[in-house]
Amino acid sequence: MIVGFTFPIIAQSGSTVNATTANASLLVAMSLSEIAPLNFGSSLLSNTSGGTVILPSNSTTRGYTGGVVNSAATPAPAVAAYSVSGTGLETYVLVLPAITTVSHTSVYSGVNTMNITAMTARFNGAVADSKTSTLTSEGKDSFTLGGTLNVQENQIGGQYSGTFQVSVDYN
Repeated sequence: MIVGFTFPIIAQSGSTVNATTANASLLVAMSLSEIAPLNFGSSLLSNTSGGTVILPSNSTTRGYTGGVVNSAATPAPAVAAYSVSGTGLETYVLVLPAITTVSHTSVYSGVNTMNITAMTARFNGAVADSKTSTLTSEGKDSFTLGGTLNVQENQIGGQYSGTFQVSVDYN
């Protein structure tokens, strides 16, 4: 007697299927708006040695070195102020120039210049200067800006002005 059994043959595949997650992050383009310009106000060159006018990022109380002293003449000093917007809760970095030149043209002495250096920024609610911050959940932030005006020896008096670039980008 011959006994036989039949078994179904099932081929197994060498591959498996697994669910994979896909992610994407979309950031809104950042926006930077000037609310108020940087103004070192009026100062007096009391001697010919030159010096500096220091305007901190969080105050209009100036500091002076060398032969430059306070003047009550207008305009009054003012820190620059900016508003920032973008994607909520994202960190960003602020880029400031190392040197900015302001100039005054005189019919007697031609073009005269002074440099602004050591620019600093103070973000809304911060207790110290910084170049990075985090946007609120609504995607907003603001900061003020100060710096050091370098007055040369025998600097010619007059109204000095210039422009500089400030930029923000996600960190």
